[in-house]
Amino acid sequence: MSTGFDEMSTALQLIIYLGAFGIVAVAAGKVAGAFQKLKLPLITGFLIIGLISGPEVFGLIEEEALARLSFLNDIALAFIAFAVGSELYLNELRSRMKSIINLSIAQIAITFLLVSLSVYLLLDVFPFSDGMKLAARVAVSMLAGTIAVASSPSSAIAIINELRARGPFTQTAIGVTVVKDFGVIVFFAIIFTLSKSLIQEAEFRTIYIVQVLVELVLAFGLGFLVWLMLRLILSLKGMIELKKGLVLLTGLLVYLFTHVMGNHSSMYLGLELHIEPLLICIIGSFLVTNFSVYRNDFVRIIKDLGPYVYVMFFTLTGAMISLEVLVAMWYVTLIIFGMRIISLFLSGFSAGAIAGDPPIFRRILWMPFVTQAGVGVGLATIIATAYPGWGGEFATVMIAVIVLTQIVGPPLFKWALHLVGEAHVKSDGSYEVERKVLIFGLENQSLALANQLSKQNWKVEFVVTDRPVDAEGNSDYTEHVFEGSGQLALRKFSAETADTIVCLLSDEENYAICETAFEHFGTKHMIVRLNDKEYYRKFLRIRVMVMDPATAMVSLMEHFVRSPIATSLLLGMDESQDTIDIELRNSDFHGLTLRDLRLPYDVIILSVTRGDHPIISHGYTRLRLGDIVTMVGSIESLDKVRLNLQGY
Repeated sequence: MSTGFDEMSTALQLIIYLGAFGIVAVAAGKVAGAFQKLKLPLITGFLIIGLISGPEVFGLIEEEALARLSFLNDIALAFIAFAVGSELYLNELRSRMKSIINLSIAQIAITFLLVSLSVYLLLDVFPFSDGMKLAARVAVSMLAGTIAVASSPSSAIAIINELRARGPFTQTAIGVTVVKDFGVIVFFAIIFTLSKSLIQEAEFRTIYIVQVLVELVLAFGLGFLVWLMLRLILSLKGMIELKKGLVLLTGLLVYLFTHVMGNHSSMYLGLELHIEPLLICIIGSFLVTNFSVYRNDFVRIIKDLGPYVYVMFFTLTGAMISLEVLVAMWYVTLIIFGMRIISLFLSGFSAGAIAGDPPIFRRILWMPFVTQAGVGVGLATIIATAYPGWGGEFATVMIAVIVLTQIVGPPLFKWALHLVGEAHVKSDGSYEVERKVLIFGLENQSLALANQLSKQNWKVEFVVTDRPVDAEGNSDYTEHVFEGSGQLALRKFSAETADTIVCLLSDEENYAICETAFEHFGTKHMIVRLNDKEYYRKFLRIRVMVMDPATAMVSLMEHFVRSPIATSLLLGMDESQDTIDIELRNSDFHGLTLRDLRLPYDVIILSVTRGDHPIISHGYTRLRLGDIVTMVGSIESLDKVRLNLQGY
């Protein structure tokens, strides 16, 4: 009877802790927005709010609650590993793979060695180092060096999306960030096992090498099983909310299983096997992303769950930080941060030289990797949990370094992208104009068309014969005077640079303009408003798209009757949706099948046009450079896809 009451009391206490933490986490999600207004990352806000709410300040999250809520930490860490694995999509990294591999190896080796050496030399100033033997000191130093290697894929992706950055430097940066985080988790699994043996027994034995190899083999095998589980979950029809819950549950089960394995191996083998759950999860995620048809669904789940999981994880981590250690060890934080910067510069310069990257790349190739976040914090919390005595103090210092990187890193990465010319926004934050349309004829309809195109970031210029009275006073667009349809006359206002020409003049003038553009400029798209049907076939011969006002309204109403939803999408009546034609210019996607494209979940491919002929497309259709891909989706997602496919 007493046992049942105790279990009920424990369950009730856990519910109370969950409720209290839930309130703090919701508040953190709201209040952290103020940090963004100060140009600070959200993660920093979560950590600070967690610190204030923790046992050392207001005590909203008690010391006992931190231990009881450790399963939330496990769920979040597994999710972070899933998120990193989902970004490692090999098809998108192949063109820069040599630079990515070289730089990843250089950063892991140089950063690990320099930071480990620095921490070893600084250990005497750490209070917990008193009485530590040499082997234990080496182990602690190696753990610090391993954490310093980690980067932040989520922060890098956020900055790339913010600046709409595309190019070889951007591709190398995100590739190295993801590959390195994959590598650091494998590396951590090895170092953690070795360090645990050294700290506990202060000596090294050959059996530890065998143990590490066995653990790695088991981790890869379990990662394969996680892949099968995730495939089964993602294969469920619909039920997106259930899938999200099952993905999180899968991560928690991985942690529970490895805990059980560790306890039973210690009991029956006399040797505790530490199978790194982060490694298991990242392998399963990597396999889903690269070797299954569910990659897009998986990425969507990761994207949808991310904000909630990160609020929970970083707020809980902030509550674990020791304010006393943070204040006392501020100078150690600065030294470790500085040594990490030096190691990033050395590795970037040397790896860039080996890969044959341009000189400017070599000088600034350290800037994208300063920022740290989820993986680094996750590794620090693992150490804090494994070593309740000194682990908390150690984790506090390393998390302080990570917070500093969160403040300094993003501006450095933005600066680097501007230096290499791969940022596609203006200084005021608006999109750079990349497409130009010339409209011949100024009237109410052409002004309305110009206004719509401007909203989609087209550069609109008018060519006018005379200005109508009702258009006077409008100076929003550049205007040129129409002086003839000859090549020289059209070149006066750079007609040859226009992506599209729209002609709203007389049929004779329209035909002369289009004929010159067709023969001398190779303009991609020409559109005319037809006045006399006799000109219809003439326009078709020079590949002009003809809009006949006499039949357009009837045809439009017919499509509304037969296919109202599709017609609404094509006409842009849903402000959140759009359709777009994208020319494939990025050689990284040449030869890929449509099913291998990692598209946002709200984007659908409507058709593929090769040459002048639309082809019947399906999942196994292979893309070729110059293909025109027609897509429908949200405006934001279509813009990202366009940047990817058009390349740099």
